[in-house]
Amino acid sequence: MKRAELSESDCGIAQALGVIGDWWTFLVVRDIAGGITRFDALQRELGVSRRALAERLAGLVEHGVLERRPYSDRPPRHDYVLTPKGEGLLPALVALQDWGVRHVMGDGALTATSEDGSAESRRVHELVDRKIPDVLLERHDGEPVAPNAPDGLWTVLFFFPGAFAPGTQGNPPGWTDIPGTQGCTLEALTYASRSAGFEAAGATIRGVSTQRPDQLAAFAEYAKLPYPLLSDQDSRLAAGLLLPTFRVAGADRFKRLSLLVDPDAIIRAVQFPISDPAGSVDEMLALVHSR
Repeated sequence: MKRAELSESDCGIAQALGVIGDWWTFLVVRDIAGGITRFDALQRELGVSRRALAERLAGLVEHGVLERRPYSDRPPRHDYVLTPKGEGLLPALVALQDWGVRHVMGDGALTATSEDGSAESRRVHELVDRKIPDVLLERHDGEPVAPNAPDGLWTVLFFFPGAFAPGTQGNPPGWTDIPGTQGCTLEALTYASRSAGFEAAGATIRGVSTQRPDQLAAFAEYAKLPYPLLSDQDSRLAAGLLLPTFRVAGADRFKRLSLLVDPDAIIRAVQFPISDPAGSVDEMLALVHSR
């Protein structure tokens, strides 16, 4: 099918490809979601020619995927940021990454964890010294908040596949057969029991899931958690940091991992993979004390 025919097609996939164009454009969106918003930084990160990058950025602006926000008048310079239309691509980025890890780099097995030393594990540990993207997530009480805590505190972000209060719609059939899914409630309760220790060390705790805020609210109330749970149901943080996910029953879920974030929103330590959900909490508390 020629490009001219794509614009006339009634197929949504063809229409989307008419906007995306080629694989370099997807990588541009990936890096902008991760906080690289300026032309020179994007060009260095991608290693593409300036002309090719300029053409792709101009096309994404024309299609309403990106918008330009000036940060300098003399000379004129702009940040490229995702529009709501562009943010709609983020779940596709997450799904594409999951497919690549599972079916291209892996053997196709469905898993909620990883192997030490795997390509996925190395990529996650390379998040150290990365800044948390400037995104807002919905807290379990419905309030939009940044992932990292304000007021000069360190933040522990623990990402979990899914936790549900008894009597609510829970995980899909076969959930317990997926390696790495078990232990979400145990992990959350262990963080709750150690919360005073984290607070004394100058750190705040936040759990993050792709579940809906109402599901997180029900679990937080049931477990009497003294810290908030955040919903990344729109994949803003997952795509911004390219966090490891797996897809089950039509939904993307986080693989279990934890990040230690400093007061300047810089990631300073990573726990992944996590084989002992409860033990990882004490290891994280030791990391906080070491800082």
